[in-house]
Amino acid sequence: MTPTGPAGPHAGHAAAGDDDALKELIAGELGAVRNRSFGLTTDVLAGDDLTGQVSPLMSPLVWDLAHVGNYEELWLLRAAAGAEAMRPEIDGLYDAFEHPRAERPSLPLLSPEEARSYIGTVRAKVLDSLSSVRFDTPDPLTSGGFVYGMVVQHEHMHDETMLATHQLRKGAPALLDPAAGPLLETSSKGHGMGEVLIEAGPFQMGTSDDPWAYDNEGPVHVVDLPAYYIDAEPVTNAAYIAFMEAGGYDDPRWWDPDGWEWRNSGGKRAPAFWVREGAQWLRRRFGRTEPVPPGEPVQHVCWYEADAYARWAGKRLPTEAEWEKAARWDPAAGRSRRYPWGEVYEEGRANLGQRALRPSETGSYAAGASAYGVRRLLGDVWEWTSSDFHGYPGFRSFPYKEYSEVFFGPEYKVLRGGSWATHPLAIRGSFRNWDYPVRRQIFSGFRCARSVAGEAR
Repeated sequence: MTPTGPAGPHAGHAAAGDDDALKELIAGELGAVRNRSFGLTTDVLAGDDLTGQVSPLMSPLVWDLAHVGNYEELWLLRAAAGAEAMRPEIDGLYDAFEHPRAERPSLPLLSPEEARSYIGTVRAKVLDSLSSVRFDTPDPLTSGGFVYGMVVQHEHMHDETMLATHQLRKGAPALLDPAAGPLLETSSKGHGMGEVLIEAGPFQMGTSDDPWAYDNEGPVHVVDLPAYYIDAEPVTNAAYIAFMEAGGYDDPRWWDPDGWEWRNSGGKRAPAFWVREGAQWLRRRFGRTEPVPPGEPVQHVCWYEADAYARWAGKRLPTEAEWEKAARWDPAAGRSRRYPWGEVYEEGRANLGQRALRPSETGSYAAGASAYGVRRLLGDVWEWTSSDFHGYPGFRSFPYKEYSEVFFGPEYKVLRGGSWATHPLAIRGSFRNWDYPVRRQIFSGFRCARSVAGEAR
């Protein structure tokens, strides 16, 4: 296993205090994420596939492409380098809060050619200005290269959103499927699910010293939890099919009242993109139709479906704190880790970064287990938790309220851990994602938990 360098998933740690090294690494990450963005847009699609809207839930791909460049201009040129606005007249077009996704196809957006030219010009100016920016200053925006890490992570997040748009596309496949066979064979292949006991006690949740963490990941605070069990692996397709075949979608006992209304109003009977053909379940995956693999984590399920399965199984979804303790806490060392396995990102420990266009099989990536032995907590599928999205005690928004604070409230549920489509740079054990409980186009799955008898939840 090869550790990733400081401009990789733990940028700022190894390069702290070395501006030149950090700038070189940032430049490399900026180039890598842009190559990924082009590989999901103008390198593989043209015409209506770029400018059309496949679903009201998603933006046209050309909007995402120009948006990442406009965001980069706002933060790396105007905010960090003090440059004049290049094209202030387009700021409103690419402001995610000014125009909801359903409206964006009707806007006078840049064409694919114009978008590619614009973001290329922005990038050239950013690289030119990088030499004059200092990272060893008290300014929290530039200290440790934070704003550059924020922009790189932002583009990787939009790349994952673009992958969701590709999944919703109809027609022939546009993306290569790099791994048709097993992603990573391990000695624990086929180990099965099982549960892991997490002992009662306090742990340190969140982070206050990760230089590229977002505001909602901190501040670090102590949470004291009763003992609980958590699934060693995410819930598989085979397990979810058992829930379906037992009438799980037809029994209101298992459903949250709002979830039961959602199920009835839409007629849902299976995860998104699944169809039944005779006795076999098939799924559509990036334009390919294939049998549902029984050993992969179920994905494209909403929070209501995950919650219903957990109730049917005699369990529940873990709280966000339970998920994080299982993922990060090292009871022997008495501290939280950045990743389940340690402080340094290493290839081969998680299915991240679009290595393949799908999750891995149960038992894969055993080397990525946490200190408690819980596996595949990072990568494969985003995992729904039972928690609403709120700020931690002492939360302060930075550098803008629209990243986290405006979303706080009971209408959003927290997801953890990233998916196969998440880049390693944009995920860590403290990272928090959130979405409406009805969302299924995201690469979401879940694992279950249950309280220990006699312990309060």
